[in-house]
Amino acid sequence: MKELIEQAAELGAANFAATSGRVPDRFELLRDAAPATFAGYALMRAAVMRDRKDGGALDLKTKEFVFVLLDTLAGSREGAVAHLERAMTLGLTLEELAEGLTQVIMVGGITTWNLAGAEVMRRAIDLAAEPRIVPPPFG
Repeated sequence: MKELIEQAAELGAANFAATSGRVPDRFELLRDAAPATFAGYALMRAAVMRDRKDGGALDLKTKEFVFVLLDTLAGSREGAVAHLERAMTLGLTLEELAEGLTQVIMVGGITTWNLAGAEVMRRAIDLAAEPRIVPPPFG
Protein backbone atom coordinates (compact mmCIF):
# COMPACT_ATOMS: atom_id res chain seq x y z
CA MET A 1 0.00 0.00 0.00
CA LYS A 2 2.82 2.39 0.87
CA GLU A 3 4.31 2.00 -2.61
CA LEU A 4 0.93 2.74 -4.23
CA ILE A 5 0.55 5.89 -2.12
CA GLU A 6 4.04 7.02 -3.08
CA GLN A 7 3.35 6.42 -6.78
CA ALA A 8 0.08 8.35 -6.62
CA ALA A 9 1.78 11.19 -4.76
CA GLU A 10 4.50 11.37 -7.41
CA LEU A 11 1.90 11.44 -10.19
CA GLY A 12 0.08 14.22 -8.38
CA ALA A 13 3.22 16.24 -7.80
CA ALA A 14 4.11 15.87 -11.49
CA ASN A 15 0.62 17.05 -12.46
CA PHE A 16 0.90 20.10 -10.20
CA ALA A 17 4.28 20.91 -11.74
CA ALA A 18 2.95 20.49 -15.28
CA THR A 19 -0.16 22.64 -14.77
CA SER A 20 0.96 25.09 -12.07
CA GLY A 21 4.73 25.12 -12.29
CA ARG A 22 5.11 23.77 -8.75
CA VAL A 23 3.37 22.00 -5.91
CA PRO A 24 1.85 24.80 -3.76
CA ASP A 25 3.09 24.95 -0.17
CA ARG A 26 -0.31 24.02 1.29
CA PHE A 27 -0.30 20.81 -0.75
CA GLU A 28 3.30 20.00 0.22
CA LEU A 29 2.10 20.30 3.81
CA LEU A 30 -0.78 17.90 3.08
CA ARG A 31 1.66 15.50 1.42
CA ASP A 32 3.89 15.53 4.51
CA ALA A 33 1.08 15.42 7.09
CA ALA A 34 -1.31 12.98 5.38
CA PRO A 35 0.42 11.21 2.48
CA ALA A 36 -2.54 8.96 1.62
CA THR A 37 -4.92 11.94 1.54
CA PHE A 38 -2.56 13.84 -0.73
CA ALA A 39 -2.21 10.77 -2.95
CA GLY A 40 -5.99 10.39 -3.30
CA TYR A 41 -6.45 14.09 -4.04
CA ALA A 42 -3.51 14.02 -6.43
CA LEU A 43 -5.00 11.15 -8.46
CA MET A 44 -8.32 12.98 -8.74
CA ARG A 45 -6.56 16.22 -9.72
CA ALA A 46 -4.38 14.47 -12.30
CA ALA A 47 -7.50 12.92 -13.86
CA VAL A 48 -9.27 16.29 -14.06
CA MET A 49 -6.36 18.53 -15.03
CA ARG A 50 -5.72 16.97 -18.43
CA ASP A 51 -6.00 19.10 -21.53
CA ARG A 52 -8.13 17.91 -24.43
CA LYS A 53 -5.07 16.77 -26.33
CA ASP A 54 -4.24 14.52 -23.36
CA GLY A 55 -7.68 12.94 -23.05
CA GLY A 56 -9.53 15.58 -21.06
CA ALA A 57 -13.08 16.47 -22.05
CA LEU A 58 -12.48 20.21 -21.54
CA ASP A 59 -9.46 22.35 -22.35
CA LEU A 60 -7.31 23.56 -19.44
CA LYS A 61 -8.40 27.19 -19.84
CA THR A 62 -12.01 26.18 -19.21
CA LYS A 63 -11.05 23.97 -16.27
CA GLU A 64 -9.01 26.75 -14.67
CA PHE A 65 -11.91 29.18 -15.25
CA VAL A 66 -14.36 26.79 -13.60
CA PHE A 67 -12.04 26.61 -10.58
CA VAL A 68 -11.86 30.44 -10.48
CA LEU A 69 -15.65 30.57 -10.28
CA LEU A 70 -16.00 27.71 -7.79
CA ASP A 71 -13.30 29.11 -5.51
CA THR A 72 -14.94 32.53 -5.69
CA LEU A 73 -18.28 30.99 -4.77
CA ALA A 74 -16.62 29.17 -1.86
CA GLY A 75 -14.90 32.37 -0.69
CA SER A 76 -11.38 31.08 -1.38
CA ARG A 77 -9.62 34.20 -2.66
CA GLU A 78 -6.18 32.61 -2.75
CA GLY A 79 -7.38 29.63 -4.76
CA ALA A 80 -9.46 31.77 -7.10
CA VAL A 81 -6.53 34.10 -7.83
CA ALA A 82 -4.13 31.19 -8.39
CA HIS A 83 -6.51 29.61 -10.90
CA LEU A 84 -7.19 33.01 -12.46
CA GLU A 85 -3.50 33.56 -13.16
CA ARG A 86 -3.26 30.22 -14.94
CA ALA A 87 -6.54 30.75 -16.82
CA MET A 88 -5.37 34.13 -18.09
CA THR A 89 -2.07 32.68 -19.30
CA LEU A 90 -4.22 30.21 -21.22
CA GLY A 91 -6.28 33.01 -22.80
CA LEU A 92 -9.11 33.90 -20.40
CA THR A 93 -10.32 37.44 -21.12
CA LEU A 94 -11.60 40.13 -18.77
CA GLU A 95 -14.98 39.93 -20.47
CA GLU A 96 -15.24 36.18 -19.90
CA LEU A 97 -14.23 36.61 -16.28
CA ALA A 98 -16.74 39.42 -15.66
CA GLU A 99 -19.55 37.35 -17.14
CA GLY A 100 -18.59 34.31 -15.08
CA LEU A 101 -18.34 36.35 -11.88
CA THR A 102 -21.79 37.75 -12.60
CA GLN A 103 -23.10 34.18 -12.66
CA VAL A 104 -21.40 33.58 -9.30
CA ILE A 105 -23.20 36.62 -7.87
CA MET A 106 -26.49 35.29 -9.26
CA VAL A 107 -25.98 31.96 -7.47
CA GLY A 108 -24.11 33.00 -4.32
CA GLY A 109 -25.21 36.58 -3.83
CA ILE A 110 -23.27 39.82 -3.64
CA THR A 111 -21.31 38.47 -0.67
CA THR A 112 -19.35 36.27 -3.07
CA TRP A 113 -18.24 39.45 -4.84
CA ASN A 114 -17.36 41.13 -1.56
CA LEU A 115 -15.42 38.15 -0.19
CA ALA A 116 -13.50 37.07 -3.29
CA GLY A 117 -14.90 38.24 -6.62
CA ALA A 118 -13.73 41.85 -6.41
CA GLU A 119 -10.18 40.77 -5.57
CA VAL A 120 -10.20 38.29 -8.44
CA MET A 121 -11.38 40.99 -10.87
CA ARG A 122 -8.76 43.47 -9.61
CA ARG A 123 -6.00 40.89 -10.10
CA ALA A 124 -7.27 40.15 -13.61
CA ILE A 125 -7.24 43.85 -14.51
CA ASP A 126 -3.67 44.12 -13.21
CA LEU A 127 -2.61 41.04 -15.20
CA ALA A 128 -4.24 42.36 -18.36
CA ALA A 129 -2.32 45.63 -17.99
CA GLU A 130 1.07 43.93 -17.64
CA PRO A 131 3.22 44.07 -20.75
CA ARG A 132 3.66 40.70 -22.38
CA ILE A 133 7.07 39.72 -23.65
CA VAL A 134 6.61 38.06 -27.01
CA PRO A 135 9.63 36.16 -28.30
CA PRO A 136 10.77 36.98 -31.84
CA PRO A 137 9.60 34.56 -34.56
CA PHE A 138 11.92 31.79 -35.56
CA GLY A 139 13.64 32.13 -38.86
